[in-house]
Amino acid sequence: MLDSVINETGTDPQWAVLWLHGLGADGNDFAPIVPELLRPHWPAIRFVFPHAPVQPITINNGVPMRAWYDIVSMDFRSRADAAGVDASVQALDALIEQQIASGIPAERILLAGFSQGGAVILSAVLRRTRPIGGLIALSTYLPDPENAAAQRAPDGIRPPVFMAHGTQDPVIPQAIAAQTAQTLKDLGFPLAWHSYPMAHQVCAEELQALGDWLDARFQAA
Repeated sequence: MLDSVINETGTDPQWAVLWLHGLGADGNDFAPIVPELLRPHWPAIRFVFPHAPVQPITINNGVPMRAWYDIVSMDFRSRADAAGVDASVQALDALIEQQIASGIPAERILLAGFSQGGAVILSAVLRRTRPIGGLIALSTYLPDPENAAAQRAPDGIRPPVFMAHGTQDPVIPQAIAAQTAQTLKDLGFPLAWHSYPMAHQVCAEELQALGDWLDARFQAA
């Protein structure tokens, strides 16, 4: 089981958000945004920020760093190490099962990810047949989008997706993210797309929109 930073916003959490960081960061990266997201009327939430394992990254001259998978190419069609993505999807599945075992229903578990972390949650949902509450995909992309339909389980789920990206992102061009958004829509996922004049980061307006999206999830439950 992955080591994680855990932040519970109240006693007896009824919801969980599993939030995967980007390349070279760790579980502490997004923990500080919890107070910025929270709204007084929300239910108690368990935020789980796991640490990716340390591994050498090919495009960074093999320098070891925390990563959900190796980046083997600059070409977005082949940049993600498929075996590494698979391993991270399995680790994420184990985290989901841990939350279910703690008493939080799968329908109240949300998956969030920034950059590499987002690529993992998007890959995971294509293969998943059991329910999940929704996906938060920030400044990210879907590895191997051309084969997304083939990767999707025949009885796969289609949870709602919040997706946001920066128009000035130099790491993952917005056109790549927009292609991912269209692919998910074509597969039947209800998707809310948000674009902001920013680089490879998050911004206050994005967090406000995400808070509104989360509010709708909690009210609908």
